[in-house]
Amino acid sequence: MRAAVLCGTAGSLVLTAVVATAPAGSAQASPGRAPAWGSDWAERRGTAVAAERAAVDGIRFGTCSEDEDGPATLRCGTVTVPLDYAHPDGKQIKLTVSRVRATGKDAENGRRPVPRQGSLVYNPGGPGASGMYFPLIGMIPEWKRIASAYDLVGYAPRGVARSAPLSCQDPKLILKGPTQLPTNPSESYKEERVARAKAYARGCVERSGRAIRHFTSVNNARDLDVLRAALGERRLTFMGASYGTYFGALYAELFPSHVRRMVLDSAVNPDPAKVWYRNNLDQSAAFEGRWADFRAWTAKHDKVYGLGRTPDEVQRSYERARARLAAEPAGGEVGPGQLHGAFLQAGYYDDYWPQRALALSAYLKGDPKPLIRQAGPHRDAVKEQENSKAVYTAIECNDAPWPRAWHTWDRDNTRLARVAPFETWSNAWMNLPCAYWRLPRQRPLDVRTFPGELAPTLVLAAERDAATPYAGALEMHRRLSGSVLVTERGAGSHGIAGGSNACVNAHLDAYLLEGRVPAPRTTCAPHEPPKPR
Repeated sequence: MRAAVLCGTAGSLVLTAVVATAPAGSAQASPGRAPAWGSDWAERRGTAVAAERAAVDGIRFGTCSEDEDGPATLRCGTVTVPLDYAHPDGKQIKLTVSRVRATGKDAENGRRPVPRQGSLVYNPGGPGASGMYFPLIGMIPEWKRIASAYDLVGYAPRGVARSAPLSCQDPKLILKGPTQLPTNPSESYKEERVARAKAYARGCVERSGRAIRHFTSVNNARDLDVLRAALGERRLTFMGASYGTYFGALYAELFPSHVRRMVLDSAVNPDPAKVWYRNNLDQSAAFEGRWADFRAWTAKHDKVYGLGRTPDEVQRSYERARARLAAEPAGGEVGPGQLHGAFLQAGYYDDYWPQRALALSAYLKGDPKPLIRQAGPHRDAVKEQENSKAVYTAIECNDAPWPRAWHTWDRDNTRLARVAPFETWSNAWMNLPCAYWRLPRQRPLDVRTFPGELAPTLVLAAERDAATPYAGALEMHRRLSGSVLVTERGAGSHGIAGGSNACVNAHLDAYLLEGRVPAPRTTCAPHEPPKPR
């Protein structure tokens, strides 16, 4: 499951897609499945060959396309990578890259020069999100010190946007709605969703071809090393958010000596037994806690919103809206499914709490316009949304074994929905195509680094993050020897680097600008909750 959000916080200027999660509890490959990542000598050699070529070719940065338009300082180019690293002389694909050069000027005293430290490459997550607009984040005050020392580099990973784009269905189908989303789905509704999942899985291969099997997290990590070489960097400085932390960790496992500095913000649990199915269930459970946080905040501000003086009363207000939308969709396009999608975003970023509470309050009082604006379809973004979902599905389904039997999904999600109804079934439907994926699955790489093998790594996490539950950050910290974990206590926004927490930002700046790390387990007080309006 994942959601794409724009400008959730200062640290989320870019399109940020949140991890989804998924598959099987076993990391063992079945007969006929692809070997474990990184075990194939040909792919290791292919990565070295591609990186050598990229180092020679470099990247010719020039004017960005209309789709990537921005200020003159934003420049774009491409880097060529093999579709299949086992065959580096075979089919090639091009990844689009963007960059804003380091300003070289002190953020507080423009006359004072700042030494350039190279390129900072960023990935916002997904799978399926583009980081092409990341370099513009240097205009935000919290990022200006980093922008003075680093070229800020974003890119569209394989499959995303113009980087060999994937598709699984006609984008116009995204506009079909409104949709129902029963908390306790009937057997007939489940049968309908199973049929849709099977059709979607078939559509991915029919529209994108069998080459879609090469769209994996480990190939994203290999692509990252080719990008490093193309940028002329001997060692990589990387920041990954959400899913970006996962293939960042794969990069650390595969290329530990190539890492200069690495920030993993809102870490995915890299335990092979969790990737991806068990992570998915953990995520659904965690969203119940974030939904409770939103309801408690809304109840605290009942004088503003009138949705109830207790979390239970706010829940009843939400259920009244669900029932009304099921009977008569708002504006003919916002039903229970769209309502849930809008409030799921509030689970990612508490910046959304005031406007979501206001929209719900207005709707129940007879004004549906705010809810339609926030939850309705964005027709100008359907192609991007369809592409993002296709990449998400391909990578997650290819990455690991998934339960193939529907009764396993039904059993696990039925049990979980009893205690975590808010997100469980929506998450299951998002990932169900992986049960019917007919291409080879891989075994997740067992990420572990040993003392002295990897440069100190900075892991950032909010204690109540639901998209990437906190246990994942603890596991990431445990597996990357020499890493440090900075925790924002009692907070739950997803993606905290460069956001509103000055303590977190101080650790980020010290690490990226000076190479200083705090104690292995460091905490920051939570940021201020949003103000009602």
